[in-house]
Amino acid sequence: MKFFKFTKGDFFGGLTAGIVALPLALAFGVQSGLGAAAGLYGAIFLGFFAAIFGGTPSQISGPTGPMTVVSAATIAIFVGQSTDGNIAAVMGAIVASFVLSGIIQILMGVFKVGSLIKFIPYPVISGFMSGIGVIIILLQLFPAIGQASPKTTIDVVKEIVPALGNIDKFAILYAALTILIIYLFPKITKAVPSTLVALLAITVLSVVLGHQVPVIGDIPQGIPPLYIGELLTIDSKFYTLILEAGVTLAALGAIDSLLTSVVADNVTKTKHNSNKELIGQGIGNAVAGIFGGLPGAGATMRTLVNIRSGGRNRVSGVIHALVLIIVLLGAGKYAALIPKSVLAGILITVGIGILDYKGFRHINKVPKADAAIMVIVLLVTVFLDLLVAVAIGMVMASFLFMKKMSDITEENTKITEIGEIQIEKGWEDEEMPDYIQKNVLVKHLDGPLFFGFAAGFTEKVSTLKNVKFVIIRMKKVPFIDQTGLYALEDAILSLEQRGIEVLLTSLREQPKMQMEKINLIPGLISHDNIFESFRECVDWLKDKCPE
Repeated sequence: MKFFKFTKGDFFGGLTAGIVALPLALAFGVQSGLGAAAGLYGAIFLGFFAAIFGGTPSQISGPTGPMTVVSAATIAIFVGQSTDGNIAAVMGAIVASFVLSGIIQILMGVFKVGSLIKFIPYPVISGFMSGIGVIIILLQLFPAIGQASPKTTIDVVKEIVPALGNIDKFAILYAALTILIIYLFPKITKAVPSTLVALLAITVLSVVLGHQVPVIGDIPQGIPPLYIGELLTIDSKFYTLILEAGVTLAALGAIDSLLTSVVADNVTKTKHNSNKELIGQGIGNAVAGIFGGLPGAGATMRTLVNIRSGGRNRVSGVIHALVLIIVLLGAGKYAALIPKSVLAGILITVGIGILDYKGFRHINKVPKADAAIMVIVLLVTVFLDLLVAVAIGMVMASFLFMKKMSDITEENTKITEIGEIQIEKGWEDEEMPDYIQKNVLVKHLDGPLFFGFAAGFTEKVSTLKNVKFVIIRMKKVPFIDQTGLYALEDAILSLEQRGIEVLLTSLREQPKMQMEKINLIPGLISHDNIFESFRECVDWLKDKCPE
């Protein structure tokens, strides 16, 4: 483990990520129902241990929107089933579910479950993440107008209209100003995180104006308490709920973290270790849970902030945690003054950022089955259950894919039955002059481009070097779904950004139609770079490659 590899960029990356993480940790803690301190504890312990033991060196971990949504729902269920409706009475069950989620993630890493995450289809991920974004936004509408939020999204929808008759004008003003600063301040400078500027500026404004609005309140300072005793006195009626919550949080945290790891890979041009990442996340969540900290995952925005500030190694994640420890030890009395509507404004921008605009933009252009899966997963996520949403999406995607493959098989069979005997000769002759060959790499795509293809193809393309042209042979690709389409788009974009020109040969009707719908053709691949046959492509290259 090259833990002590350290650069100036790692210091500034960790410092900046810690500053960005502070308001988010406080906001997620308040949203969960456990209080702002729980968000800080989760960010500190998970951020520290995931950085040391995880498989993505540049990743910053902590409470995230999706994990907080599930944690808040879990806490609400435990409190609802307690005898006196008191969080303290069910703290043992809450902590047990958090610790169990970490243990399950460790086991997922040990048994190499991480490598299976790549088989989740894009429409399922898109609908799921957009659903999480909608949940975050809905649950912050009430705090933004100065009122306590209902526990479920359905209740928010039912009660929002009556609530609008009792708006606290100062609360909604603070929330609106917070959102404006977060979006507009980066146009002035990106040297200081806009989220932190909004948090400090509007909190000061609130203190100066002196109008009473709901605030965070006291944050415990010093070393957080251990909840070992509470774990030993859990009511047996909670055992099933603890198991369900632990599995849900572990699965969601794995998906959330590994998606962020993929983002980090794309930016840093590195390759994470998915199973090691799950072990690191599991250790962090288990330790955080013992101290009453919120469970979390790899945080995309904080990870990107770290990378863009120069962070590349594990020590940047440790520095991020140390920054939060300093805040916990010395600044709690000031954080207590932060209005909850300010945190609501911050979280609304988080929810907006999670929405998959690319998926929405192409909803009329991708295959209807993919669009239907995305919408159904989104709705089930928002109004029913997160894991049920993923399960429904996976089942639908699997059945629809099998149906499509069956249709293709029947189509090929019909051709044979009418007497047109097709003899598969493989790929036609690829001989080409040496002066062309040294500048060209040929990639053969054999079979449908669907959700199981994406990860491997993107990984192979990222390793290409010392070529000027890549010929992608599409003759044997009868079908492409949304995941395969975006994987192909990302791969082509990556090549074009490195100055490698992409050429397509023998493009079939369905893939071509889908590529045109999302403007991959001619947006990334011009019509001049698409050829009926491989031989035509080689002839075209004779004028492009110097002899």
